[in-house]
Amino acid sequence: MLKRSIAILIICFAVYWSFSALLPSKISTIEAPETSFSSHRALVQLKEISKKPHFLGNQAHQEVRDYIVKELEKLGLETQIQEGYSLSKWGNLSKPKNIIARIKGSDTSKALLLLSHYDSNPHSSLGASDAGSGVVTILEAIRAFLAENKTPKNDIIILISDGEELGLNGADIFVNKHPWAKEVGLVLNFEARGSGGPSYMLIETNQGNANLMKEFVKANPEFPVANSLAYSIYKMLPNDTDLTRFRTDKDIDGFNFAFIDDHFDYHTALDTYARLDRNTLEHQGSYIMPLLHHFSNANLNNIKSTEDYIYFTVPAFKTVIYPFSWIWPMFILAVIGFIGLLIYGFKKNSLSVSAILKGFIPFFTSLIVSAMFTFLAWQAIQFIYPQYQEMLHGFTYNGHAYIAAFTCLALAICFYSYHIFKNNEKPVNLLVAPLFFWLLICLVVALQLKGASFFIIPVYFGLISLFLMIRQQKPSVILLALLGIPLLFILAPLVKMLPVGLGLKMVFVSAIFVVLIFGLLISVLGFLKHKKRWAYCFVLLGSIFLIKAHFQSKFTKETPKPNSLLYILDTNENTAVWATYDTILDAWTTSFLTDNPDQASALLKNTIASKYKTNFTFTKKAAVKNIAKPKIEITHDTIIGNNRQLAICVTSQRNAARYEVFSDSTTVFNSFVINGVSAIPEETTGTVFNKRPSNRLFSYYVSDKEPLDMILTVPATQKTELQIYEATYDLLTNKELNLPQREAEMIPKPFVLNDAIVTKSRISIQ
Repeated sequence: MLKRSIAILIICFAVYWSFSALLPSKISTIEAPETSFSSHRALVQLKEISKKPHFLGNQAHQEVRDYIVKELEKLGLETQIQEGYSLSKWGNLSKPKNIIARIKGSDTSKALLLLSHYDSNPHSSLGASDAGSGVVTILEAIRAFLAENKTPKNDIIILISDGEELGLNGADIFVNKHPWAKEVGLVLNFEARGSGGPSYMLIETNQGNANLMKEFVKANPEFPVANSLAYSIYKMLPNDTDLTRFRTDKDIDGFNFAFIDDHFDYHTALDTYARLDRNTLEHQGSYIMPLLHHFSNANLNNIKSTEDYIYFTVPAFKTVIYPFSWIWPMFILAVIGFIGLLIYGFKKNSLSVSAILKGFIPFFTSLIVSAMFTFLAWQAIQFIYPQYQEMLHGFTYNGHAYIAAFTCLALAICFYSYHIFKNNEKPVNLLVAPLFFWLLICLVVALQLKGASFFIIPVYFGLISLFLMIRQQKPSVILLALLGIPLLFILAPLVKMLPVGLGLKMVFVSAIFVVLIFGLLISVLGFLKHKKRWAYCFVLLGSIFLIKAHFQSKFTKETPKPNSLLYILDTNENTAVWATYDTILDAWTTSFLTDNPDQASALLKNTIASKYKTNFTFTKKAAVKNIAKPKIEITHDTIIGNNRQLAICVTSQRNAARYEVFSDSTTVFNSFVINGVSAIPEETTGTVFNKRPSNRLFSYYVSDKEPLDMILTVPATQKTELQIYEATYDLLTNKELNLPQREAEMIPKPFVLNDAIVTKSRISIQ
């Protein structure tokens, strides 16, 4: 009994350690040595940067830019501002203003570039985490580095980019237009998709990562959190960072460092100085200092490689790496070992075919029931709590409680399955089914998802456990628990981070991982008596977490409801409507849209650009107000042969923040130049905006009050119509509308055009 209790404590401690080792536990103070990173010193700067939303084009954006420039100049660095128009692959045009500085090295080799962005997401995010945290991480690291009075071998370029939130526009103009870009050998990029949790390292490279990983290990950061599976998943998602431009446009490698927990704060008014996890900022500092020292003196001409490495991090051992070429030998060796142990077990009469087959029943039952139950339960929860749909992140404020609940319930299913399908034979037979299934998983990932091939490591420890159980009638349960530690170190954090990073819709995958972990720990858990009681205990724990989630399901001042409202004026028809993206109206939006709103069918053909392609849900007729419409002039109209060329200038009469331009998806454009930037033609037809899935052509985010200038060429006989939406973010401050402010339990919904007054104008060219 005592030994089993110690074994359970070992498992619990391993789970705890797997999480506690991800982040620094102590925060560096303001009194930290001048040559070391201090989170408190960085926080002083962050407080200044994150006072107001500072998206490209507004006054606070300029104030933040000026502040960063002054902080760099205080360090004795000469700064420059690079600006120019950029049109992203998503059709977002802006004129970013990058902040650039340089520390000269003693050599003329490749330069190390430190990267983050200073613009916040339009229009309500304060940008403390995304990416104020990255900016102050770089500023504090450079201050500490310069305090050592040592000249690095490599030049260090500091790029605080602009327009990242709009489409990586600042990175685009640096990579493709600045002369320093060709000198960059490696990039360290600091980002955020939440306000807390560990910062994950993700590599950006077009070729092998072997040399990058070798150098990362040599740099020896204190709290590395990374695995090659995470980057394999990252590459499948539509999430790019500034670093992506370096990789795709100039084949420049780099490391991303981004934290993703508390994802509900991402791009919202909650991305504040107060809500940024201090341990997370310390974690960013623990990365940048050793990497800055290492790569500023490393040979950056020698980091390219054709070979890929598997990598993962574990407490105590930090970063473990090995070549992709080991994947198949390690898998084949595991299969041979598994078969050999089966033969050995049959010879020793420790294993029997009937007992092994019986062992498959509870394992597969647990796997299938846990996955189906969790998937269906989450669907039911979304039905019971429809307000969750308003959180476009896919991760609710009480999301951690749901992860804990379904983890407990999956464990309950496991214990109860093994209770129902009792195997009176030797417990060793129960371990065969999980090992067999894990080998199947390792086969699949070796073929399809090589980055996850480190899953074979827990299998080896499982095989050792199987050997001990075959060899000894009563093996040490404590030793078996110790053999389960690598499994928990590697996989336990994934149970939490998968739904955090990919949304709660993925919580059923966490349940599957719980069963897979349980299966390999059956060498310990199989010896436990009273599995039914254990099942009931986990049902109780899971129920407690579900109750907790229920009481946290309401929107409050600390967990406010995201909502949306726009005033849209059709300047051609002289009509106006209130519009929203919300599926559930609250007291504030109902006061405009009433209890009986109209479906937003008239607005659906033109989907305004947003991260998740979110469209309007409801509208209601509104009084026509005196909103100045844009001045639209056709300054040039010429027919040459079969083509008609037009020059159109749109000038705002109310300091527009954004334009959205649409045309029917069947309309042909032979060329299209926007503020001097040409749309990229399609290779086969030579036309632009070809085969677009919607009517949207592009978005233009205004800075410096510059007009929208378009030069387009269309077939001479074509009837061409453009719809131009002009938006300002003054819905709640415009005196013509005089609207009440949101209630304290509400915030502007992120990822969509919100709190905006929009004018809609049409141009028909016969």
